[in-house]
Amino acid sequence: MARQTFWKGYLKLSLVTASVSLTPATTESNKVRFHVLNRQTKNRVESRYVDSVTHKPVADRDQVKGFPRGEDDYVILEDEEIEEVGLESTRTIDIESFVPRGSIDWVWYDKPHFLAPEDKVGVEAFCVIREAMKANDVVGIARLVLYRRERAVLLEPQGKGIVLWTLRYGDEVREPSAEIDDKAKVDSKLLTLMKRLVKEETKDWSPTMVQDPIQKQLKSIIRNKQKSLKKAAPAKKPAPVKSTGNVINIMDALKKSLTAEGGRKSR
Repeated sequence: MARQTFWKGYLKLSLVTASVSLTPATTESNKVRFHVLNRQTKNRVESRYVDSVTHKPVADRDQVKGFPRGEDDYVILEDEEIEEVGLESTRTIDIESFVPRGSIDWVWYDKPHFLAPEDKVGVEAFCVIREAMKANDVVGIARLVLYRRERAVLLEPQGKGIVLWTLRYGDEVREPSAEIDDKAKVDSKLLTLMKRLVKEETKDWSPTMVQDPIQKQLKSIIRNKQKSLKKAAPAKKPAPVKSTGNVINIMDALKKSLTAEGGRKSR
């Protein structure tokens, strides 16, 4: 199955820029999904916002975001006010800094995406950024608007490409609920038996180890209840982002970047 690009923009490191595209590394397209229907008419049931007191539907133009500060008391924020605090550019992955590879704990990792050059012009710039990260054994940190939210992202070289991970926000990661007693002793005989058991149960990794049996059974039920399924109309592809081309020679851009960096440090 061909991967569907859902984001196009630019990867930028100082003055070096490459036109790139993002593709989710995981998919839920094979997951069984249901619509809520009216049992009598078989029509789909709509979800609407209604006033909690009058129980009347609220039009989109009358819906506004409010932060609770007391009982029935809210601080109102307009959409324009919320948008003002976001990134100015939503189509540029501007690498702000680098950190040693492996220094970020797994709990911060959220969703993986495949990052790839979008055209032949950007391949050289993309590859030199990737290889420079590999040579220094680092990963890049940037910010990007994805899934309608501004997110911190991590760029990690993988093979011929780069994997972009969205990172969790600081207030989303909890401290460990309990510490392990590092002074607790392990019975040597129990450990020997456990090591033997682990060795006997060790197998080569296979995706079949993480199949969802519930989904498999649901699909079987659906196949038995319906003789044929109508295919849904394919989703419209997003309009391609016009490439500005790699106007600046990469070597010149790198020299200018290093000169500018050296000037800042000498101040």
